[in-house]
Amino acid sequence: MSSNPTTTLHHVPATRWKLPALSAMALAITMSLGACASSPQAASAPAAAAPVAAAPAAAAQPAQQGARNVVVLATGGTIAGAGASAMNSATYSAAKVPVDKLLAGLPELSKVANVRGEQVFQIASESFTNDNLLVLAKRVSALVKQADVDGVVITHGTDTLAETAYFLSLTVHTNKPIVVVGSMRPGTALSADGALNLVNAVSVAAAKDAEGKGVVVTMNDEIQSGRDVNKDVNIKTGAFQSQWGPLGMVVEGKNYWFRAPVKRHTMQSEFNIDSITSLPPVEIVYGYGNVPRTGIDAFVGSGAKAIIHAGTGNGSVADRIVPALQEARSKGVQVIRSSRVPYGFVLRNAEQPDDKYDWVVAHDLRPEKARLLAALALTKTSDPKEIQRIFWEY
Repeated sequence: MSSNPTTTLHHVPATRWKLPALSAMALAITMSLGACASSPQAASAPAAAAPVAAAPAAAAQPAQQGARNVVVLATGGTIAGAGASAMNSATYSAAKVPVDKLLAGLPELSKVANVRGEQVFQIASESFTNDNLLVLAKRVSALVKQADVDGVVITHGTDTLAETAYFLSLTVHTNKPIVVVGSMRPGTALSADGALNLVNAVSVAAAKDAEGKGVVVTMNDEIQSGRDVNKDVNIKTGAFQSQWGPLGMVVEGKNYWFRAPVKRHTMQSEFNIDSITSLPPVEIVYGYGNVPRTGIDAFVGSGAKAIIHAGTGNGSVADRIVPALQEARSKGVQVIRSSRVPYGFVLRNAEQPDDKYDWVVAHDLRPEKARLLAALALTKTSDPKEIQRIFWEY
C-alpha cells in the first residue's frame, strides 16, 4: 500500500447537468475561475490532493430521445486546469475546474448522449496513489452494474493517465465502454485540446461499437488501448502513442475501428476490483551507467514484495546489480525485468538467465505498468512461474 495519504471519495449527485448554449468550454472555464486564474500562484502552484466537496446539482436537460447514458467521473488534471492567460499552454495550475463547469462548457454533448457528472477527486495525476486507483476503480465498477449507465468516461491528468487506464482494464469486469481522457493544454489556452478530446470520449463511451473492447483512451482524435498507450511527449497534443498503433479514430463524432486488443482485459481478467481491498508494495529501480545497489537494498528493507528493474536495452542488468537482485529474490521478493527503452519488449533468458535466477520478464510493458500488473498478480500468487504467465497474458 502506498504511504501517500488517501483522498476520500465524495460523490456528486448523479443528476444530469444543464448544458447552456456557451460558445466553448474555454469560456465556461474562464468565467468560473475568477480570482483563481489571476492569483500569483495560478500559473505554478501544484494542486492539492484534498477531499472534494460535492458540487451543487444543475437542472437536467435531456439529450435526444433514445440517446445513451454516459457518466463522466472527474479526477482533475490538465483537462480541468487553468492558466493565467490564453498564452499559457504549458504553464498553468491543474485540477481547478469542477466537473459541472467542464460539462456546461460543452453544449455539444447533449447531441451525443445523456451526460451526468461526478467529482471523484480534484488532483494532479502525478499525485495519484494506489488508494486513489482502488477508489476510482470501485466507483467505475459500481456504475457499470447500473442498467441506466451505458458507458463511463474518466477525465484524468495525463502524467499517470495510461497507468489508470491499464489498471481499470485489469480490474473492472464489464463489456460496457470505459474511456479515459485528458488534455495536454488547459481549457484557457489557445488551441486547447480538452474540449474535443472530451466530446470524443463521450462519443466512444456512448457507442455500442465500443463494447467489449476494454478500457480505451481518446486523445488527439485517436482511440488507443488502455493497455498499450503511453505518454511519449510532454508538451505536444499528440503525446499519447502506442508502439502497436491505435485501435481506431473518432472523426466528427463517428468511431472508426481498425483493430481490437488481444490481451486479456475486463471480462476476461482474473482480477476483480470488487474483491481487492489493497495492493502489495511494488517498487521500480532504474538502470543507468554507474548505478549502485542502494535503491534495491532500500526497497527490500522497506518491505517491497516485488522489484521492477527498468533496465537498459533488452532489460539488461549491470554486473554489480545482479547480486543485489539475487539477494532480494532469496528473501522472497519477486524480481521483474523490464526496460527503460520505450519500444520493443524484453525477451526471457536473453541478457540474463531468468530461469536460473527465478526472475520474471515484463514483456512489452513499461516499468510503471509492470508495477501495477505485478501488484495485482501478487494478490493471487507468489509463484514466479504463475506471475510470468500473467505477464504473457495481460
